[in-house]
Amino acid sequence: MKFFWKYIFPPLYGLFFYTIIRLVSDLTNADKFWERRLEQNLVEVCSSILLAYFLVRVPEYFVGKFRRKNNPTNGKTLFLEFGEVLLFAMLVATVVCVVVHVLSNDYPIGIDDLVIVNVLLSLFVLLHYAIRRGNSFVQALIEQKVLNETIRNDHLDTELKFLMAEYHPQFLFNALNTIYFQMDEDVAAAKRSVEKFSELLRYQLYDQRQTVPVSQEIHYLDNFIRLQQTRSSEKLRLETRFDPGLDGQQVYPLLFLPLVENAFKYVGGEYHIAIRASLNSGNIEFQVTNDVPAHIPESARTDKGIGLENLRRRLELVYPGRHAFTAERKENVFSAALTLQY
Repeated sequence: MKFFWKYIFPPLYGLFFYTIIRLVSDLTNADKFWERRLEQNLVEVCSSILLAYFLVRVPEYFVGKFRRKNNPTNGKTLFLEFGEVLLFAMLVATVVCVVVHVLSNDYPIGIDDLVIVNVLLSLFVLLHYAIRRGNSFVQALIEQKVLNETIRNDHLDTELKFLMAEYHPQFLFNALNTIYFQMDEDVAAAKRSVEKFSELLRYQLYDQRQTVPVSQEIHYLDNFIRLQQTRSSEKLRLETRFDPGLDGQQVYPLLFLPLVENAFKYVGGEYHIAIRASLNSGNIEFQVTNDVPAHIPESARTDKGIGLENLRRRLELVYPGRHAFTAERKENVFSAALTLQY
C-alpha cells in the first residue's frame, strides 16, 4: 500500500489534474488538445506528472509544520493556515505555468491559462490539505485519548498496588508474632507455621492485575485460616465450607482475604466464625459471619471500616459492574457477603 501511494498515485494524480485543466481550457477557448503539436502535449503531460510528485507532499509538509507550532485550533489559526497554503499553491501554479509554456514553446502566456491553472491547482492543493488536516485532527484526538487512557490505567494500577500494600503490614505483624510465641512453646509447630507463612508470602507475589484459578485462592485461604487458628482462643468454633465445584474459575487474588482476616481479628462473644464459598448461576459467592463482642472499641471500628472501604475500592477497580458486596452487623453477629461474576 505504501508503494502505491508513493509511486503509483502521483502519476495518476498528475494525469487527472492535467485532464481537468485541458477540459476547462479547451471549453473556454474552443480548442482541441489532440490537434496541437505532440511535443507540446508531451511536455505538459510530463510536467503534470512531475509536479504531482511534489504536490502530494505539500499537504504533508504543511500539516507537520503547523502541528509542530502547537498553536490552539480556532477559526483564526485555521484561516491563517489555509491562507498560507493558498498563497504557496498560487506561487507554484504561476511558476509552473510559465515554465511549461516556455518548454513547450507556447508563449506569450494567455491570462486565461494563468487563471485556470491557479484556480484549479489551488483548489486541488486546498482540498488535499483539508483532508490531511482533518485526518491529523482525528489522529491527534485518538492519540490524546490513548494517552489519557494510559495515564488513567497507570493511576488505577498505582492505586491498586497501594491498596494491596495496606494489607501486608498487619498480616506480617500478626503472623510473625504468632511464630515468635510458638518458638518458645512448640518448635515443631513453629516450623509448620513458617512453612505456611512462606506459602502465603509466595502467593502474595502474584501480579494483582492477573487472575488466578479460584482453587488457588481457596488453598491460600485455607493456609491463612490454619495459621490464624494457631493464635486464636481455644473457645473458637470455626466452620468452613468450600464448594467442590470451585476449581478453575478465574478470579483476582486476595479479594476474600480481608473478610476472613476481619473475622479472626474481631471475633468475640460466642467465638463462632463461618466461612463459605459456593458456585451459583455463574457467580462465585463468598460469605463470612462471625460473632463480635457486645462492645467494640472505637479504634477497632475505625480500622475495620478502612479495611472494608479498601476492599470496596479494589472491587471497583478490578470488577467494575460485575460484583456485589454487603457488610452489616446485626446484634452480636457481623456478616459480609461478596459475589463475583467470573
